[in-house]
Amino acid sequence: MTRSARLRRRLVELLLDEDVLHAPEWVAAFRAVPRHVFLPRFFVPAGGLWAAVERGDPGWLETVYSRDVLVTQLDDDPDRWELARRDGPVAGTPTSSSSMPSIMAIMLEELRVRDGQRVLEIGTGTGYNAALLSHRCGAGLVSTVDIDPGIVETARERLATAGYRPACAVGDGALGFPAGMVFDRVLCTASVSSIPVAWLAQTAPGGLIVTTLNRPIGAGLVRLVAGEDGTAQGRVLARDGRFMPLRAHRLPEYDPLPTPSRDDWEQTRLPMVMVIQPRRQFEFFAGLALPGVRAIRVSTDDEAPSFALVHPDGSWVRQRRRAGANEVAQGGPRALWDLAEAAYVEWCELGKPERDRFGLTVTADRQEFWLDAPDGRTWPLD
Repeated sequence: MTRSARLRRRLVELLLDEDVLHAPEWVAAFRAVPRHVFLPRFFVPAGGLWAAVERGDPGWLETVYSRDVLVTQLDDDPDRWELARRDGPVAGTPTSSSSMPSIMAIMLEELRVRDGQRVLEIGTGTGYNAALLSHRCGAGLVSTVDIDPGIVETARERLATAGYRPACAVGDGALGFPAGMVFDRVLCTASVSSIPVAWLAQTAPGGLIVTTLNRPIGAGLVRLVAGEDGTAQGRVLARDGRFMPLRAHRLPEYDPLPTPSRDDWEQTRLPMVMVIQPRRQFEFFAGLALPGVRAIRVSTDDEAPSFALVHPDGSWVRQRRRAGANEVAQGGPRALWDLAEAAYVEWCELGKPERDRFGLTVTADRQEFWLDAPDGRTWPLD
């Protein structure tokens, strides 16, 4: 057995231990598809910057078969890797990656593919996920689309090297597959702020759409069932997963926050982590109650890095820990932290619902979340 095959088997064992991989068909796919073919080079974190790694470097193969997300592009610029390789680690924002294998396994299993079904992947990336789909579904049943021509061409070549030939196209994933085909399953490996109506038109009635939502707070996986009339309805999934957004769905930059004065700080019983950390049950509901609010990391000369909440209307909240207590300072047109505290009270009164008690309805003129049933309490998706 080759070294790469041993590492693939070890990765599968890790995914089984994490309880994210179950179906024999997907176990076989992860064991068979050579991830290293799709990741001859990538970036790794290096002291707040990004260092360039390529095939043959010490630890390259072990990193490829680790459980980590591996960044393959910064700032939408394919030349950043060469710059980092020549001059050393560079700054930048990840814009393409090979996702964590655990999240890939979760999404692939949630897609509930059956033999003979046609699958569309939105977001080709490295091509590794398309290879997994091709191994499971067979020749001619997988199509994949990405907006970046260079990414698509490279992925097509690597897929062929690995023995897979799905239909690869260049296009805006929000518009579906350029040929206008109809699919039984649609899987988006990037996140979206709302469900593109083009996906509904390209999904056969009764077909499934699995994607992640690009929500600043309370993001995660949803699975929708396409209807007969260009509508869809489904659930927020208990198993979480988060991805980079499609380019058209990226969030805008924020303005620098003001520095609170000493008198602006007040004690609170609600820790910031309850609002912003995905593993906290309240986080999803907080996102519904605070639409458009996002968490950012902030720091000053005399404080350790911390998180703040900001909104495009200029409202903001900062929190700090002083003398064993949580303190907040807030400003702008709305008191965001007052809204967060009120939302926590409401969440408790509703019985502390977790994310899988929420569903999603999509029509031509509205997209909304609901609690427990479509005729229950609702919130607009965007």
